[in-house]
Amino acid sequence: MKNKKPIYKRVMLKLGGESFADEGKIGIDIDRVNFISAELAEIKQMGVEIAIVIGGGNIFRGREATGKGINQVTADYMGMLGTVINALALQDSLEKLNIDTRALTAIEMRAIAEPYIRRRAIRHLEKGRIIILAAGTGHPFFTTDTAAALRAIELDADAILKATKVDGIYESDPLLNKKALKFKKISFLEFLNKNLKVMDATSISLCMENKVPVIVFNLNLPGNIKKVILGEPIGTIVKGD
Repeated sequence: MKNKKPIYKRVMLKLGGESFADEGKIGIDIDRVNFISAELAEIKQMGVEIAIVIGGGNIFRGREATGKGINQVTADYMGMLGTVINALALQDSLEKLNIDTRALTAIEMRAIAEPYIRRRAIRHLEKGRIIILAAGTGHPFFTTDTAAALRAIELDADAILKATKVDGIYESDPLLNKKALKFKKISFLEFLNKNLKVMDATSISLCMENKVPVIVFNLNLPGNIKKVILGEPIGTIVKGD
């Protein structure tokens, strides 16, 4: 792996909020954040341009809140604020590793982050900065998966790296069904037809229309982000036929 070169020049990393917390817990585990930062630092040294869309499920889950009576629009905006908290935690951790980083938000809050502007975001990437994109799309009813797909397309990313706690896409939940079949690769249409739940249909449809591959992999294993960047056969790749 030492002599290999990255197969992607610019990537969109999708991090769920649960990546920042211990299993089954809420809040931010600083050790988890620092682990992610160290993984990112390694691929940053390889010259890869990195954009990150971050979730907020470790702080607030809008879907659960709506089930308890909170208006969905309100719940979704609360979830967006959770993503901003995570973005600031990751930014601080990366900067402690002397990595130039910018946090950009889809909802303006200039005191703590830049507003997302496509041309400015691309310029940050070209200057070698990691950009962290918070607050989803800035609109309710859209998931952070959809935000990742949208921003990947806008920023001309070569691929979306979907970080999860399992090692790819299975026909059913491998945590519940130990005999579940894992897909090494699957087409966008197969993904949609099988109604797989790793990403929502809107995000997958956007990727299909714009020919942006998605690689689903286990974030919890050290070195896995680097392996994906180098084209190692881990996880599951979702792409066109």
